Amino acid sequence: MATEIIEPTYGNWRRPRRPGLGPLGLVGTVGVFGGLVITLMLSLASLSLALGFAIPLTLLMLPMALRTQDGRNIYQLVALRIGWFQRKSKGATSYVSGPLSQRPGGRFRPPGLLSRVTVSEGRDAYDQPFGVLHHRSRNLYTIVLSCEPDGGSLVDPDQVDNWVASWGGWLARLSHEPGLKGASVIVETAPDTGSRLANEVLPRIRDDAPEAAKAVMREVVDRYPSASSEMHTYISLTYGVPPGAKRNIEDVISDLAIRIPGLLLGLVNAGGGPATALSADRISEVVRVAYDPAVSGDVMEARAQYGSAGVSWEDAGPSATVEKVDCYQHDSGVSRTWMLTLAPRGTIRSSVLRGLLEASPGTRRKRVALLYRPIDPATSARIVEADRRAAQFMATSKRGMVQARAATEVRAAEQTAVEEATGAGLVEFSLMVTVTVDSDSQLADAGVAVRNLLASARLLMRPADRMQAAAFSCTLPAGILPWEHTLVPRELKEAL
Repeated sequence: MATEIIEPTYGNWRRPRRPGLGPLGLVGTVGVFGGLVITLMLSLASLSLALGFAIPLTLLMLPMALRTQDGRNIYQLVALRIGWFQRKSKGATSYVSGPLSQRPGGRFRPPGLLSRVTVSEGRDAYDQPFGVLHHRSRNLYTIVLSCEPDGGSLVDPDQVDNWVASWGGWLARLSHEPGLKGASVIVETAPDTGSRLANEVLPRIRDDAPEAAKAVMREVVDRYPSASSEMHTYISLTYGVPPGAKRNIEDVISDLAIRIPGLLLGLVNAGGGPATALSADRISEVVRVAYDPAVSGDVMEARAQYGSAGVSWEDAGPSATVEKVDCYQHDSGVSRTWMLTLAPRGTIRSSVLRGLLEASPGTRRKRVALLYRPIDPATSARIVEADRRAAQFMATSKRGMVQARAATEVRAAEQTAVEEATGAGLVEFSLMVTVTVDSDSQLADAGVAVRNLLASARLLMRPADRMQAAAFSCTLPAGILPWEHTLVPRELKEAL
């Protein structure tokens, strides 16, 4: 008698509900109701005076009601274009470093959001080195973990389900991490350079071996890398210092050293495989290869022979970069970054991102970054209850065809409330994808390949136009959190 294997499905995520009336947002709603009150008061004195105030108010509020699919209004789009033209007119879209540049020191420091980052190093409870990135502009500290996931091939569905549950528990634990501002998971894929295989095989070929055997081994070393790829997974955790607290870097490193073993153990239990914290040199090597993919083989070969490529953070940046509207040129590569607009609707399976995470033919490097912002338990309970009340109100206030969707919203809100009450964590997430190619002419083909992968993953993304340099930095394992580097406070931005 055949038994049917039911693969678990996942979902029930939802976009945070914007406060306010419809698409206006909180600021627009306050402006509309305040304007109506003033208009009514002016109409008591003069009708023409009231119309003279109401018409400009309507023209002022209308752009706030027109929004794109990802929730941006007209004012936000105009502000983005104005910021781009200002940076371009000041020459901030180009960057040159090194001994022949005008920058002091003559070093190759990373540009943009990484320009004010400094790197220190400490040792954890197992006396293993780990690097700490200090973002001086925001007083944030980042550690980077590396792991080698086992993968889902030839693995029982029950084991995959346990891994997903353990990963959810690890994310829920981040909500209780003191001072944690955000986390990111970066999966980087690239064609195999062949240096690792050559360093492992060629020194082991004996001189007295048969010529046919030696020829076969050399042919394997020459041809195998063309059909294989390398994959690296990094997890960056960014911590903040409480306002008003004065802590030196030594105290912060000691605090992070205590937390690292527990974090690594959680990754291993979630199917992350061997996990370790990256040293300062290793973080610099990753950033150096991202800006100059052509040196990947040299860096890996030096690391295999000497244990380290000797790249410091002061020399991890590019020699020259140019930011354009739709791409970012840096040393030997050209990159384009996409940002998440809409997560998959309905339920999905655990393999939904498998195609997106695998290496793509025709690309030099590809990075998929999952950004997480854990929410503390008190705020989570308040958000869940607010969503629950809003869903119930929408279900009881609408009739007809909308009632079915409203009922679905109520069930989803009720399920979220039950899960949060039983200990589950609430996490805001987003996704960014960076593809690096050799020249501008290959960007079109890379864009088609990414769109095909997004369609199979049921994701809706848009290019990060006019902010490609900042988006490129967000996909690096350097702890750049977009919501921590905005000119407009996050609370005010959510109210627009």
